[in-house]
Amino acid sequence: MSTQPLPLPLEGITVVAVEQAVSAPFATRQLADLGARVIKIERPDGGDFARGYDTAAAGLASHFVWCNRGKESVAVDLKDPRGLDVVRRLVAGADVFVQNLAQGAAARLGLDAATLCAADERLVAVDISGYGAGGPYAHKRAYDMLVQCEAGLVSVTGTPDQPVKAGIPAADVAAAMYAFSGVLAALLRRATTGRGGPVEISMLESLAEWMGHPLHHGMHGGGTPARTGVAHAVIAPYDAYPTADGGQVLLSVQNDREWRRLAEQVLGRPELGDDPAYATNTARVAHREETDAVVGRALAVLGTAEAVGRLEAAGIACARLNTVEDVAAHPQLAARDRWREVGTEVGPLRALLPPVTLPGGPEARMGAVPALGEHTDAVLRELGVPDDERAALRREGVVA
Repeated sequence: MSTQPLPLPLEGITVVAVEQAVSAPFATRQLADLGARVIKIERPDGGDFARGYDTAAAGLASHFVWCNRGKESVAVDLKDPRGLDVVRRLVAGADVFVQNLAQGAAARLGLDAATLCAADERLVAVDISGYGAGGPYAHKRAYDMLVQCEAGLVSVTGTPDQPVKAGIPAADVAAAMYAFSGVLAALLRRATTGRGGPVEISMLESLAEWMGHPLHHGMHGGGTPARTGVAHAVIAPYDAYPTADGGQVLLSVQNDREWRRLAEQVLGRPELGDDPAYATNTARVAHREETDAVVGRALAVLGTAEAVGRLEAAGIACARLNTVEDVAAHPQLAARDRWREVGTEVGPLRALLPPVTLPGGPEARMGAVPALGEHTDAVLRELGVPDDERAALRREGVVA
């Protein structure tokens, strides 16, 4: 067996991305973390518009910091033929091309997957869109919240009185992860056949797949699952309950044996284990308000830590209802050494190691978040663009 350390799996792979917002940038960030060189093409006048979403990350946009570490930023005006030529030359030397421009824009520039792959059969080219290349929705605007609504996610999220969107960009993330896995699959196919090929991803189709359980429940006769907040539509008790110190603890009883343990060891009401009104899950769901009231009273007099301790001692699945600040200080993430610092133009910022861990080799390459156009000159030099021409392109606003 070799004792040589394994390289990152995408070492030597070059990715060019004409990308913005979340879906494509988050996909290509995964590739960068695994060792790929990712060249991000941005507009000279402000770049990826996600740079302007907020200033929460020490003056930088939190979305941009999250989705764009480890990339090289090249600011090029694609509307100028000279700028478009730069991008085409970069693509000619790339293994992967990714774009999520507005529907039809890439095709007008000759940067759609079908056109590029027809010219270079080894290239893997990814088109990410809101609704796909055809059909009546092809040209609709497709922001994350809108796709969450179209995919039905909002209809099953929230309380009985109020549907709500997910608190993360679920449609963008779904599309990003399918784009990421699609690139890996296409690269594997290329390794065995010599051909890459187009990859098509739509946000609607990605999120509709994630709607698996509610979708199958509804279309096969079970009806649309009810919105139940953090409760479960068909299991009780399964909810978040306030504790004495202002926290909340979520617990889940999955079977009647667990209910008997909960009643005896946490509620102090062992008789409820055999009470016909509570003894079975069907009965507890039918008497959900009474069940929740019994559990709520027992936990309301306990601090969060004590409540979790008692539930865990009884073998009841439970969790704290954490804030994002709690997650940033989560003891499990700290114990597993999951935090690193990444460079930015305003200094180092904390970031989580990506979830894919590959023992036996270097950890993920969590490179710096680039400033707009930080790598334009270096990349143009690699392409052989002379100094005077680079200066002219910059002077005329073609690059930045």
